[in-house]
Amino acid sequence: MATMTTALTSSLISKTTKTSFLNTQSSFASSHLVPIRSTTPTISMSFSAPAYDLNAFKFSPIKESIVAREMTRRYMTDMITYADTDVVIVGAGSAGLTCAYEISKNPSINVALIEQSVSPGGGAWLGGQLFSAMVVRKPAHLLLDELEIEYDEQDNYVVIKHAALFTSTIMSKLLARPNVKLFNAVAAEDLIVKDGRVAGVVTNWALVSMNHDTQSCMDPNVMESKIVVSSCGHDGPMGATGVKRLKSIGMINSVPGMKALDMNTAEDAIVRLTREVVPGMIITGMEVAEIDGAPRMGPTFGAMMISGQKAAHLALKALGQPNVIDGTYGDMGSIQPELILTAVEASEIAEA
Repeated sequence: MATMTTALTSSLISKTTKTSFLNTQSSFASSHLVPIRSTTPTISMSFSAPAYDLNAFKFSPIKESIVAREMTRRYMTDMITYADTDVVIVGAGSAGLTCAYEISKNPSINVALIEQSVSPGGGAWLGGQLFSAMVVRKPAHLLLDELEIEYDEQDNYVVIKHAALFTSTIMSKLLARPNVKLFNAVAAEDLIVKDGRVAGVVTNWALVSMNHDTQSCMDPNVMESKIVVSSCGHDGPMGATGVKRLKSIGMINSVPGMKALDMNTAEDAIVRLTREVVPGMIITGMEVAEIDGAPRMGPTFGAMMISGQKAAHLALKALGQPNVIDGTYGDMGSIQPELILTAVEASEIAEA
């Protein structure tokens, strides 16, 4: 069947960025690196027949045991690989995903991403009040440019037509990298602490963690790491568990909880206060508001993205890798061009 191509022109005035990793452009690009933009993008869609007969389709034969062995072998290999790793990120919401995306640009760093829910993404599958659109205040839209996510641009903010577009896009790019493993449906039940330093997490299947009170003892497993990033979100059934555990074991004094909503104050504060709160543990995203009593930010997502980026570079700094916090991002060494670390002017980063 001949290929038919149809061109569709967007009715919204949107701006997209075509970013080349080979040109090292990113959301942290210096001001003289101007992304290529098209204000009226054209979408080309090609339609062709499948390369098989849908009227008489038949799968290749397979033994059920092969399926079981493939899943088990590969997952257990991942568990062995990440039992001792560079960075463990707890919580795969918008901040955690962005943090993992940013760190994993350095192919020498292995990242384990732990998510208690079956579906990662946290609250970033939807906007506020279960609405679809995602509002991102400038200049956080530069990350969307890097991810090549289309948006409707306004004076001080941009709008993605559906929040799931951000989540699915960053997740697909992140999980394609060989130095990242997402362990979903896995809970971080506790922290490993040695000599006053967080040195990893205690893990268990999420369903087991939720049923400790209904069964006899079900012991956990562990992941050792050089750095733990806690991005567990605001307080709730699965929220703020990292900082609450720090308080319960006496490593911090209090978790006052977030204050009432103030978007203009909240987003800046969340980025500014993203930091290594105790040796070996960095906090990011809404968990920052919980430990510092900062205002809640409501249905805007820019702070989650930039807080995640900052947490990533704090982790890279702690690991002695090129990062934007101390200005060593120019020293790329053997880092692959397509996974090059982002660059930023020092004045554009909130204080650590």
